[in-house]
Amino acid sequence: MPSAFTLMQSPVGVLTLVARGDCLAAVLWEQERENRVRLGELHRDDRHPVLLETARQLGEYFAGQRQRFELPLNFAGTEFQRQVWAALLTIPFGETRSYSDIAQQLGNPKAVRAVGAANGRNPISIIAPCHRVIGASGSLTGFAGGLQAKQYLLALEGRESLTLGF
Repeated sequence: MPSAFTLMQSPVGVLTLVARGDCLAAVLWEQERENRVRLGELHRDDRHPVLLETARQLGEYFAGQRQRFELPLNFAGTEFQRQVWAALLTIPFGETRSYSDIAQQLGNPKAVRAVGAANGRNPISIIAPCHRVIGASGSLTGFAGGLQAKQYLLALEGRESLTLGF
């Protein structure tokens, strides 16, 4: 069965919201790298209930009126990737963690690079806040939506003091 999608205008560009059944499966960027997230066949559905609710909650987030999302999520990935993505959901609004912090949280402190790779494949951007993961030095590191989008999201959450890592 194909997944449903809709498009949403946002301060960080056009986002593609994707639902699989009754759950949110992806929030993708305008300049999405091919095959970063594998979704299969998609059909447009601008009336899908979970997509409408996702757009509403994201709108509240961008307006500074929401700090937590309450959406049913469907992460498709390896067991390790799903563990990393679950760890992202524990990072509070306005806070950041390093890749090392996430690896330690998972009980595998040597898995820093694997955490970085899994973070880079997070299909549900913003909702599972991969933008809150930064380099050990406090600098911004790679981000599927681009470093300007990452900086914007962190500033929105009150982390303006972070710097671009390049």
